[in-house]
Amino acid sequence: MEIIANYGDVLLILAIVFGLFMAWGVGANDVANAMGTSVGSGAVTIKQAVIIAVIFEFAGAILAGGEVTATIRKGILDASLFTNDPHLLVYGMLASLLAAGMWLMIASNLGWPVSTTHSIVGAIVGFGAVGVGVDAVAWGKVSNIAMSWIVSPILAGSIAFMLFRSLQNLIIDTSKPFDNAKKYVPFYMFLVGFVISLVTIFKGLKHIGLSFDTFTSYMLATGFGLIVALIGTVIIRRIHIDPDENINFHFTSMERVFSVLMIITAAAMAFAHGSNDVANAIGPLAAIYGVIESGGIIGSKSALPVWILLVGGSGIVIGLVTYGHKVIATIGTGITQLTPSRGFAATLAAAATVVIASGTGLPVSTTQVLVGAVLGVGLARGMAALDTRVINRIFLSWIVTLPAGAIMSILFFFALKGAFGA
Repeated sequence: MEIIANYGDVLLILAIVFGLFMAWGVGANDVANAMGTSVGSGAVTIKQAVIIAVIFEFAGAILAGGEVTATIRKGILDASLFTNDPHLLVYGMLASLLAAGMWLMIASNLGWPVSTTHSIVGAIVGFGAVGVGVDAVAWGKVSNIAMSWIVSPILAGSIAFMLFRSLQNLIIDTSKPFDNAKKYVPFYMFLVGFVISLVTIFKGLKHIGLSFDTFTSYMLATGFGLIVALIGTVIIRRIHIDPDENINFHFTSMERVFSVLMIITAAAMAFAHGSNDVANAIGPLAAIYGVIESGGIIGSKSALPVWILLVGGSGIVIGLVTYGHKVIATIGTGITQLTPSRGFAATLAAAATVVIASGTGLPVSTTQVLVGAVLGVGLARGMAALDTRVINRIFLSWIVTLPAGAIMSILFFFALKGAFGA
């Protein structure tokens, strides 16, 4: 308690700085998951992707970021073991933020699309197990999170596989792909609008004091889906077939229809990513704030202030603008050759998986979700469509991430103990 009383303000300032640094890392590395498929498929340019992501990543973080934050903040460690030494929890969360941020900076510089969720969970488990004791870690909760790392890419891959198969049957493998694209794409647009708005209504709007009953929520989501489909239909009707552009690639005109859809799904994925991955940066920051605000009392009820969500959202946007382009190239072009129709199937599948996870409070890895979705699209076209060397490199970077976060977190934890006192 004495350390919290003496150094509370300093520790909170450090938490804000480290939280911003971690959020910067999320933007620099993980935003490729939101924008990589759109850029890789040629639907949007890098500049357009950055503008879309800035708006929707920030909106997702502010509106729907609180649910997963609760899991990162309260679920991984047994907070009751810190009752007599609340400063150790503060040190550990500070060390976790700094360690995860450092690893993301290294990975982003190398162009590796690693998991920010792995980074922060590994860091928290590392300091908890070594710095405090193995009993401090809620291993049941960690195993649930670890299970999500297996389940989420399989779920995303399965949804992407089925989505792309439906596109093949209804549009791509037909005698009139362009006409069928104009006919069926509005239905897919409705699906995007419905999924994203529903999770926002159920989980996001309570942070700004709005709540609706189940029937009203579904009606609002249906209405928003219809609006998205209507706007998309108006834009699509302006696209006309050009025989000259289809000489070398039979589906060029059809893919232009999907380019419109990709812009909508890119926005949806950015929103979903912001809602899920902001927790990786602000969960530990929220835990530190709770301890310091209560004067060192562990487990006291404390609301999640909006300014903490703003710190996370701002950091993600800054990271994206300054450093995000490096990893976008790996996701967008490395795993399989993407066109707007393939990119759409992958992005919508990933967005659906992430918003389901965000709504249930499960901090999944967006990296793994999107790689799983892109793999699903590739598999729908056959194994030859996949670049296994790039996939192997991505898998290897995932394996390294957990221990890297844990080791750095342990080192920073003991450094903070030395600086402020045990």
